[in-house]
Amino acid sequence: MFTNAQSKPCGIALGSNLGNRLQNLRNGFWEVARLRVPGTEPLVSSIYETEPVDCESGTPYYLNAVVQIEYENKPEDLITTLIEVELRLGRSFPRKKNQLRSIDLDLLYAGQLTIAKSFLTVPHPKLHQRRFVLAPLAEIAPDLVVPGQKLSTVDLLARLPAGNEVKKINDSLLTRDDDPIDFRSKG
Repeated sequence: MFTNAQSKPCGIALGSNLGNRLQNLRNGFWEVARLRVPGTEPLVSSIYETEPVDCESGTPYYLNAVVQIEYENKPEDLITTLIEVELRLGRSFPRKKNQLRSIDLDLLYAGQLTIAKSFLTVPHPKLHQRRFVLAPLAEIAPDLVVPGQKLSTVDLLARLPAGNEVKKINDSLLTRDDDPIDFRSKG
């Protein structure tokens, strides 16, 4: 287990295109926020409505966001917990590629660690190619350079070819009732 001095900033992408997408994202966010090192606050992006990528025609648009938390355990533990959260929040398993999903939680990076295992690749192998990940990530960590990349998230986003609509929506993962002082106590 990492100690507090060894905690790592971990980026987690949240997505939903099934059911009440906004509530699904909010539920996923609060579950992820509970995993953070006590006393730390996550970085939270805006919510984006995004065109499905590599999906069948007619697939509903996604809502996406990115959260960064300080995490003190191994990334392997985090991915296991994220899968457990997905199950609790109604995600069907086995996970089929590009299927409709009530919630999708992807570990994007874990500090400067590089991991290549059958069940976990960190950083996420397609992070640098996906506008629906880079737009919210560049919002909360514009200068971040993930392992294996030479450019910051904001520069990677700027270099993506046109396409795959990504639109910031006028809503938040935090509801109006979520006061920042109360937020720090949730955990």
